[in-house]
Amino acid sequence: MFGISPLGWVHTLGSLPAIPAAVYMFARHGRIVPRSTAGGVYFASMLIGAASVALIAHEPISYGIAGVTLVLLLVGYGIAWLPGRSGAKSYVETSSLTLTAFLLMLPTITEILRRVPDGHPLVTDLKSPILLGAQGALLAFLIVGLTAQIIYLRRQARLQRYGTNRGAT
Repeated sequence: MFGISPLGWVHTLGSLPAIPAAVYMFARHGRIVPRSTAGGVYFASMLIGAASVALIAHEPISYGIAGVTLVLLLVGYGIAWLPGRSGAKSYVETSSLTLTAFLLMLPTITEILRRVPDGHPLVTDLKSPILLGAQGALLAFLIVGLTAQIIYLRRQARLQRYGTNRGAT
């Protein structure tokens, strides 16, 4: 079905839970929250998806996307474990994990449009206007979403900084 190999199904079904987990966290928290149940599901699914790309990839770009995704995922989940209290950690965590969601959805949208409906896909060419439009919309969503996240983090940091210093004067 859909021209997917058995290894392709392992990759697809292994990484699929990352999508609803990410949607849930973005809707509920405005970002991916690593230290949560949904964050654990996201991490495990993203690891399965990114690691299994090597078994199924046909395009060289797939290896690059998988490698960058793994690095960003490990940075996003690992930054909190570094010593010190740096305000930059929340920016790095949020940006890294938001980029992993983008890198998850980019090939997901491409593969869906190239495989559905089965036998007569919506897109047969990687330069199709439908595909390029969907990828462009995803990029615009990333830019707007990441900008909103950074603005929110700045406001939170400002409130913490000024909120705790108000009584000192």
